[in-house]
Amino acid sequence: MSRPVSPPPPHLPAALAGAVRADLAERFTRSEVEDVLGPVATAALGRDEPVAARRATAASPEPAAVLTRLFMLGVPVTRAELDAALPRTTTAGATAVGLVTAAGEAGDDEVRATVDLRPYEASDAAGEARWWVASDLGELATGASLHADHVLGIGGASLTLARITVRDRRPLVLDLGTGCGVQALHASRHADAVVGTDVSRRALGFAAFNAALAGVALELREGSLLEPVRGERFDLVVSNPPFVITPPAAHAAGLPVMEYRDGALPGDSLVRDLVAGVGAHLAPGGVAQLLGNWEHHAGEDWRERVSAWLAAAGTDGWVVQREVQDPAEYAHTWLRDGGLRPGTALFDAALSAWLDDFAARGVDGVGFGYLTLRRPADDARAPWHRVEEVDAPVHRALGGHVAEVLAAQEWLATHDDTALAGSRPVVAADVTEERYLRPGEPDPLVLQLRQGAGFGRTVRPGTLVAGAVGACDGELTLGQIVGGLAVLLDQPADVVAAEVLPAVRDLLLDGFLRLP
Repeated sequence: MSRPVSPPPPHLPAALAGAVRADLAERFTRSEVEDVLGPVATAALGRDEPVAARRATAASPEPAAVLTRLFMLGVPVTRAELDAALPRTTTAGATAVGLVTAAGEAGDDEVRATVDLRPYEASDAAGEARWWVASDLGELATGASLHADHVLGIGGASLTLARITVRDRRPLVLDLGTGCGVQALHASRHADAVVGTDVSRRALGFAAFNAALAGVALELREGSLLEPVRGERFDLVVSNPPFVITPPAAHAAGLPVMEYRDGALPGDSLVRDLVAGVGAHLAPGGVAQLLGNWEHHAGEDWRERVSAWLAAAGTDGWVVQREVQDPAEYAHTWLRDGGLRPGTALFDAALSAWLDDFAARGVDGVGFGYLTLRRPADDARAPWHRVEEVDAPVHRALGGHVAEVLAAQEWLATHDDTALAGSRPVVAADVTEERYLRPGEPDPLVLQLRQGAGFGRTVRPGTLVAGAVGACDGELTLGQIVGGLAVLLDQPADVVAAEVLPAVRDLLLDGFLRLP
């Protein structure tokens, strides 16, 4: 399959950065794009359906419409239109930095985008973020297959990682496999220094451009996985690595292989090796947060497989599996991502190669999720491991929740039940209690606690635990609450404590209760 030649990444000199940034801030924000598109076209574009967006912006002279057509939809505009949309930068400046190509100097000459450029906004514990992120144009804009060194923009995986990342102060941060640099940009708001690495020189070029446009200083290094940071330690490592499980035959047969997603190692060994190796690069108390795939093998619990990875890492580990795909669905998803069309001979050949590879290794499913590792401040204590399945999608910032869970776990690991009984837990503000009763009956058939934030968990506590939670207002110690319940229910205090204290530990770890 022939692949287009990769254009060079854009380059933004300091002398032009201010002008480009000012033009975009005035005319190309997310709200302005949504206004010119309207809700229908905005939703359709989010599903990679460009027709409604093209119709909504066609022939509009509004700067946001012109820039949306040019950079997000790949529709040519005239030099006069671009000069009006970017008055400080002008077409000449946009051409000089590598954002567009222009045919000539006349006002009606056609101007084409060479990159995808779009506004990006986020809000989390580190504050508000507003940037513009450049990447390679996608298939919707070019109508052509992606080149092997395609630099991906902000997709679903990037958003997921950004939303789950802890945002407390972290002096030194590593963005491993930085791509276009969006995770590094996020980290720059709560770090003293950020290092971004990537095997792709083109990706580092885009990351440098995006950092210059944002006015952010990044240290960018070329190399594979942890090689560029050998011997160094970080307070936070974030990574959206090339975790897609691609059959070795794909490389040999010339089937689509993409740098940003295909790690060229068999099975899920790239994620396994990264989990095993990243702990050595964490400072005491340092956290690593990764996305990954792992195989489900016939006759083996996937939890045992991933737990073995955590044991090899020698750190605390928390793995959340969000979804599972069967082999055919998984292969179909990533072949379509690579630009192949179902029903073509190449698609069928590639699908057969993937299914043969999975069958040869007894793979009956592929899981996707998040891996959080932490090096304990005290290496003397035993590592904590938690491997679970939570199928709720991530639509909000969860970094604060992850940080609270890690803090709760550290406290619980270093405090016995006597200390727990002396604590004064409080119910988290997002937690509600639900009761389900039959009409006319005074006692509920079902009582459950529900999180409004975090992973949106629900638990069904027993009578004793429900009574204890209801009394957790920060005024009484947990021991006093246990004693009160023992008197009220005429039960021995040690019996009540035996049920309540372990349950409170779980509720603290899940974020239903918090320690002030």
